Amino acid sequence: MLSWDEFDKEDGAEAAASSTTTNAHLADMSLDKLDQAGGAAAVEARAIAADDSAAVARAKAALDQLDIAEGLAELEGASARVAVDEKRMINCRADLNQLVPFKYDWAWQKYLDGCANHWMPQEVNMNADIALWKSTDGLTDDERRIVMRNLGFFSTADSLVANNLALAVYRLITNPECRQYILRQAFEEAIHTHAYQYCIESLGMDEGEIFNMYHEIPSVAKKASWGLKYTRAISDPTFNTGTVETDKELLRNLIAYYCVLEGIFFYCGFTQILSMGRRNKMTGVAEQFQYILRDESMHLNFGIDVINQIKIENPHLWDAAMKDEATQMILQGTQLEIEYARDTMPRGVLGMNAAMMEDYLKFIANRRLTQIGLKEEYPGTTNPFPWMSEIMDLKKEKNFFETRVIEYQTGGALSWD
Repeated sequence: MLSWDEFDKEDGAEAAASSTTTNAHLADMSLDKLDQAGGAAAVEARAIAADDSAAVARAKAALDQLDIAEGLAELEGASARVAVDEKRMINCRADLNQLVPFKYDWAWQKYLDGCANHWMPQEVNMNADIALWKSTDGLTDDERRIVMRNLGFFSTADSLVANNLALAVYRLITNPECRQYILRQAFEEAIHTHAYQYCIESLGMDEGEIFNMYHEIPSVAKKASWGLKYTRAISDPTFNTGTVETDKELLRNLIAYYCVLEGIFFYCGFTQILSMGRRNKMTGVAEQFQYILRDESMHLNFGIDVINQIKIENPHLWDAAMKDEATQMILQGTQLEIEYARDTMPRGVLGMNAAMMEDYLKFIANRRLTQIGLKEEYPGTTNPFPWMSEIMDLKKEKNFFETRVIEYQTGGALSWD
């Protein structure tokens, strides 16, 4: 442990006296003079001293060659302060490192809500699930199929979303408050993948079988493959927006991942697992899915806002061809999820069947279409599972799995309106 008493008292006194003199001198300076004094002191610190090692001397000399202008050019306009009106969702030349002033307050609020909404998989008790999974008569074959299929799809799906965010979307969205939320979302996707792995490990499943379903099970593979094709172009490090076609390519990706992967592909599986929890089965897995669903709902709402803001700022992108393409993407996603529902639930189970799930998915598809300004394609479809909306809408509730009271947030007050 360092003891300050060990310092030479005389040297300490001299240093104190010198410091007092310097401070008194600086106190009389104007801000401009302080800037000059500070700059001179920084230059003096760069001087190579007699006791500097060769490595230290070399480091100081190298910094003498540093071109500040070249570094600032990399920040795309960092030499000027950013005004709110200069901020844009894509193709913005203002400094991306200047977080404030905010242009999109909703993006920053979603970031704060996401932080207040933090949770970790290990917080959920899996003991009841383990006992039920290992028992010979605890679950039917239909129920086991549902659990395995959904863990197989979701264990990979959230990784696909995270990769898309980290390797492509973050680089191409040119608004810092939105980027801040994207970083939070990417972390949440990692937590979700962790949660699925935690469930798979806890239940003692064959990890190779579950994690490879997106290669081996057609209804799972089709969904993963459909999403991946929208990542290929924009994940290329040389891809940049700035033309009509490249801007549309990014818009396609956002629609694919927010409106379809997170906005449709997750809903069949979440409904199935949460229905099990309502029947006091696999309550730990269901509790994890409940938390994940709430995160995904916020991801979806953020993505919808980003898509609509891009449309507002770039109306030429949202032409008839793009509207038709977006509609087709959502309808294709709906069809793939209907096929997935039939594969995971070939006969009635958990108070639902594939026909009811098809109605629910069409109801969800209508919402996704209207949320980005398109017309409904399944008019008159209603929600056969209103309890799903209740799960997402409640801020804090007695857990319907009757395991514990949920205090879902770590701070703040999250509104799901």
